[in-house]
Amino acid sequence: MFYPIIDAHAHLWLTQDTEVEGKKIKTLENGQSLFMGEIRQMLPPFMIDGKNTAEIFLSNMDYAQVSAAVITQEYIDGLQNDYLLEVQTKYPERFFCCGLVDVRKPGYVDHARQLAEQGFMALKIPANRLVTQNGKILLTGSEMMDLFKLMETKNMILSIDLADGAEQIAEMKEIISAYPSLKIAIGHFGMVTRKDWQEQIKLARNENVMIESGGITWLFNDEFYPFTGAVWAIKEAIELVGIDKLMWGSDYPRTITAITYRMSYDFIVKSTLLTEEEKSMFLGKNAEKFYGFNNLIKLPYIKNMSE
Repeated sequence: MFYPIIDAHAHLWLTQDTEVEGKKIKTLENGQSLFMGEIRQMLPPFMIDGKNTAEIFLSNMDYAQVSAAVITQEYIDGLQNDYLLEVQTKYPERFFCCGLVDVRKPGYVDHARQLAEQGFMALKIPANRLVTQNGKILLTGSEMMDLFKLMETKNMILSIDLADGAEQIAEMKEIISAYPSLKIAIGHFGMVTRKDWQEQIKLARNENVMIESGGITWLFNDEFYPFTGAVWAIKEAIELVGIDKLMWGSDYPRTITAITYRMSYDFIVKSTLLTEEEKSMFLGKNAEKFYGFNNLIKLPYIKNMSE
């Protein structure tokens, strides 16, 4: 069966040069980065210049038969808005790009308004990183709520990664109640493998809230391929909110330091625990509808030399 596959959680950047919680993150060489006090393999080692570009990702997508991708952002990569605007303009049928504002600094609503005017149809909030020297930033603070009101008014999608478990659930419920038309995609499959991850999944019982699985292979890395525990977690989430609320995401490129890009979804295709319809909805149909993708490209299977 052909699955129109859409990656609902991926990243692009030209270079990393930023700070999070006062700690430096900076691109080095051979796919490595200085990451908050240690050297980490941020990219596969063959990406020697540290540039995580759209063209390299498109090559991976074409090979893995992934029709389109949602490009989200993270503070650990620095704000990549200028580059992602170029990507969105150059490849409009392959990429849906999220803008990023720095909510750790006052005045970000004006920046969000500028990003909307520039053409961004979604914004990302890495809510798991809202800790500053002055303490924790609440998602329900006055300026944050102004941001959500702006996004609801402009029909922008909120892409958000939450802190582990139920820590920010009460705040999210308040936001969803105040702005019921705001479309929300919660990342990292609710931080599955962490205590009370199901509470994040349950937020998708609200009409305009979805869950995407970016990073699920990272969270089940100790188990490793074929990530049977991840499939069982998907089945549990189906019981909680329904298959129509769930979307596949890879968290490319960080996850492909451990596995290939195709492996980040083919464990779903090969699983006997999910029906063909569940696989089709999870891998592409739900994201196609939620993000409004049109004219999805159908990519041929390319046989490997090792086959």
